[in-house]
Amino acid sequence: MMLIILHWLRMLIGWLDLAMFTLFMILIALLPRTLVSRIYPLLFHAWCRTFVRALNVDLRLHQKNIKPLPRQYILIANHPSAFEDVGIPALFPVVSLAKAEVANWWIVGRIAVAAGTLFVQRESAESRQAALQSLIDGLKAGKNICLYPESGCKGRRLFKLFRYGAFEASLRSGVPILPVFIHYEAQEDFEWQEPWTLLDKLRHFMTTQNNRANYYVFDAIHPADFADKQQFSDHVYKQYQTWQQKYLE
Repeated sequence: MMLIILHWLRMLIGWLDLAMFTLFMILIALLPRTLVSRIYPLLFHAWCRTFVRALNVDLRLHQKNIKPLPRQYILIANHPSAFEDVGIPALFPVVSLAKAEVANWWIVGRIAVAAGTLFVQRESAESRQAALQSLIDGLKAGKNICLYPESGCKGRRLFKLFRYGAFEASLRSGVPILPVFIHYEAQEDFEWQEPWTLLDKLRHFMTTQNNRANYYVFDAIHPADFADKQQFSDHVYKQYQTWQQKYLE
């Protein structure tokens, strides 16, 4: 009984900590961007780590890479859950590409906008082209970019294809792809599918019997080794199929 009480007390403290940090983040976001543009991304990554602790998720980074990580990269990952939206920036100094609806989310949307998140209308070809140009501009500015080539949460197994945006941006900028494979041990609790809402999934994260989240980072893949985005995408997708077979099957 005492262990259960301590567990829920720790959860309560974690959520109080997150609430106070979130209020601070919202107030800072109201200031002129020129005043906070340098500090806000650093605060955002710390806020994500606080969010992970509040959700009581045991987030583990597995460094499968043999070579050091490059100074700049385009991070890609499979996307089975909503948790990646805080899990990835809790571990990596990245600016994310997200669906446009996120910008309108209460509280989280305002923080995401202030953190420099890039938004895209997934069903709009014009928006996707604008997002691609934003990616390239961000890379030219020296940022690390994160996106999910499955284009949304497609379930606990890989979608049938990867979209080309990350690979085209890599080829045009010369910035390598950094692949991260995500494995939640309680896959059903973390997977985001209909009809679950975001609040449902937060509850599932907090009450799962296995809260381990494994994020495997591998060696960067360089665009100079590929002739075009199709060849590049196909190669990386095959790598993810291999990792899926190793870690999920």
